[in-house]
Amino acid sequence: MSTRTEDQALTGLKATGQAALPEVMAAALLTGHGGLEKLEYRTDVPVPVPGVGEVLIEVAAAGINNTDINTRIGWYSKAVDSGTNAGGADGFEKITDADAAWSGEALTFPRIQGADAAGRIVAVGPGVPGERIGERVLVRNMLRTYVGYRPYECWTFGSECDGGFAQFAVAPSGETYAVNSDWSDADLAAIPCAYSTAENMLHRAGVGAERVLITGASGGVGLAAVQLAKRRGATVTAVCSAVKAGQVLAEGADRAIDRGTDLVAELGRNSFDVVIDIVGGSQAGQLLDLLRAGGRYAIAGAISGPLAQIDLRTIYLKELSLLGCTFQEDRVFENLISYIEANEIHPVVSKTYPLADIAQAQEDFLSKKHTGKLVLLPPAATSANPANTNKTEI
Repeated sequence: MSTRTEDQALTGLKATGQAALPEVMAAALLTGHGGLEKLEYRTDVPVPVPGVGEVLIEVAAAGINNTDINTRIGWYSKAVDSGTNAGGADGFEKITDADAAWSGEALTFPRIQGADAAGRIVAVGPGVPGERIGERVLVRNMLRTYVGYRPYECWTFGSECDGGFAQFAVAPSGETYAVNSDWSDADLAAIPCAYSTAENMLHRAGVGAERVLITGASGGVGLAAVQLAKRRGATVTAVCSAVKAGQVLAEGADRAIDRGTDLVAELGRNSFDVVIDIVGGSQAGQLLDLLRAGGRYAIAGAISGPLAQIDLRTIYLKELSLLGCTFQEDRVFENLISYIEANEIHPVVSKTYPLADIAQAQEDFLSKKHTGKLVLLPPAATSANPANTNKTEI
C-alpha cells in the first residue's frame, strides 16, 4: 500500500460504507495538571487518523477510573504524600511535572484521557484488514505496542496517548479486542482498567481456593477483585464502608468488614493467604500482620495515601512476598475477554453521564457514594450500521 498524506487519510476516513465520518468531534481535553477546571469539553477537536497497524474506534462508552483523576492532579509526583481525595477537585499546590504521570514521564497537553473505551471499529490504518470494520471492541488499557512489547513497560490508554473521553479514538489493532457479548456499552466500558487491574493482582499473586482479603472492595477495582477472586474459588473477606457491605456481599464476598475496624483485632494475625490492597495508606502494616507465613501481598493503588510505615521484620520473618502490580502480561486482558463472553463476571455500573458532564462525574466519583463504576457516554457521532460489511481501509 502506498504512503498517504494526512489530508488524504482524512479524506479516506469520511466514509464507512453507509455513514460519513465527521472531520471534527466532541472530546474532553485535559489542558494541564490541576483541578477540575483543567477539563475542557470541546466539539471542534480533529478526528484522529489511524496510522500503520491502528484502528479508529467510534467510542460508545468510557469508564471513569482513579488513574484519570490521579493523572489530572499530578498525584503520581513524589512531591505528593497524601491520598487522591486531598487534591481530587482542586489539584495540589506543589507537584513536579516531570514525574506527575504514572509512568514517571512528563505528559504533553492537551491530552484526551480515558483508560476505558468500548465501541466499534469504523476505519483501519495501513496493514489492518478491512474486515475488522464493524467489530464491537474493547481496548486494552495497558498498551505494549508503542514500547515494542518490552517487559515491564507500557503506555496507559489516555495517559501516554489519547484515550476514550471522545467520540473517536485510535488504538493499536493488536490490542483492540473484538468481544461477542450482549452487554450494554456502559457495562463493557466498565471492564478494561478496573478488571484488568484486579485480574492482574490475582494473577501475579497466583490466587486459587484460598483465604483472600480485599481492601476498597466497593470501588471499581475492589468489586472486580471480589468477583474475580470468587471465580477462582477463593474465600473472600471484603473491607468497605458499612453502608456498602450489602452490595459487596451480593457480588460474592463471604464476609464484609467495616473499613474503620481494627483488622488484626477483628480477624486475627496470620489468618489470610493473600491480601489484595487498593487502598494503601496507614493500614499497610496491619495488612502484613494478617498474612500467614509465606503469604502474598499485592498492591496496585494507594488512594488513602502513598506513604506507609511497615515493620521489615514482619516481611522477612514471615517469608512474605510483596507484589507491586502495574505491568500486565498479555493473558490478563485476554482472560477478561473470555470471562465476558462466557458471562462469568458482570460489572456494577452505578450511573452514566453525558461526556460533557465529565467534571460532575469526577466530583461524584471522588465523593465515593457509589458502588462499582461510573461511565461517560459520548454523543453518537455517526449513524453507521453496526452490521455494515462495506469495508474502508486507510
